[in-house]
Formats: sequence, C-alpha cells, structure tokens
Amino acid sequence: MKLHDDVHNYYEKVMLNRIIGRNLQDKYDDDVLADFCCTVLNRLPARYIRYDVDMAFYLPQHERIQMEQRVDIAIDVAMTQVAKRGSTISE
Repeated sequence: MKLHDDVHNYYEKVMLNRIIGRNLQDKYDDDVLADFCCTVLNRLPARYIRYDVDMAFYLPQHERIQMEQRVDIAIDVAMTQVAKRGSTISE
C-alpha cells in the first residue's frame, strides 16, 4: 500500500472544485495558491477516503451541502488573509 496513492482527504477535492469554480487559480500565483490551499484545508476537518465514488454513493445530500458550505467559508477566510498580506497578482 502506498498511503499517498490509496488514501486522501475528500475535502481536498471539494476545495479544488470550489477554487476552480471561483477562478481563483487565475488570481493567485502558484506559491500563493499553495499557501492558500493549506490555509483552507487547515480550517476544515479531515475526511479521509480511498475512493471518491464511495463518497458520491454513501454521502447524504445534506452532508454534501454542509461540506461545501464549510469549504466556502474557509475559502472566504483564506481570501481575506491573502488580501491582508497583499499577495495577489494584479488583475
């Protein structure tokens, strides 16, 4: 078993989907985006899984909505922190 290949935090996928949905990958350079992702994930609980399909099948809709809301809040906080540092790329 290779832990980094077999197990991952489901919140990572949710976070990345929300970042892409907001086009934040275009707003921040790679270094800032990496720090940004760490900031977001550190504000969220861990939800480790092996297969994404398991979450899609077994996760109740209300839990999925809660997870997405938690991610949105964590992203908003991280955006505020990044803005305070002045680490955005000019638009």
